[in-house]
Amino acid sequence: MIKKAIYPGSFDPFTNGHLDIVKKASKLFDEVYVVIGVNKNKRRSFSSKEMKIAIEKTMQLENIQNVRVFVYEGLIAEFSKENGIQYMIRGLRNNMDYNYEENIAEANKLIYPGLEYVYFRAENVALSSSMVKELRSFNYDITKYVPEEVYKCVITEQ
Repeated sequence: MIKKAIYPGSFDPFTNGHLDIVKKASKLFDEVYVVIGVNKNKRRSFSSKEMKIAIEKTMQLENIQNVRVFVYEGLIAEFSKENGIQYMIRGLRNNMDYNYEENIAEANKLIYPGLEYVYFRAENVALSSSMVKELRSFNYDITKYVPEEVYKCVITEQ
């Protein structure tokens, strides 16, 4: 049986921390679905379609061949069920992340009881999309926090 995992997030923008989690997951699972979730109640800083392209290019440059990237506007548990995905990947920076993720896990398991969660420890606990956006707003160099293709996307969307 093919082991499929989903790694959902806003990825606004996709950071090197996200990339680290994808690298770890791609070694354990046959297929990894990176899914950019679209929340209609939140305004994105960067186009989800452009971010998808940047993530796909990053996967090519990193030679990660078992990752597929999607933009999805529905419930992630439904996407997982529809695509036969058995595992949800989440990165944890601290115990607050764990508590937050466990609450979401319970809700997702109501929709799709077969979905198992796998947590990966984040290597850089300070790195987040919010931090990158904040630094960018002050014209701080963010090249060491995001993959090169994402950086190109972020710079063009000012």
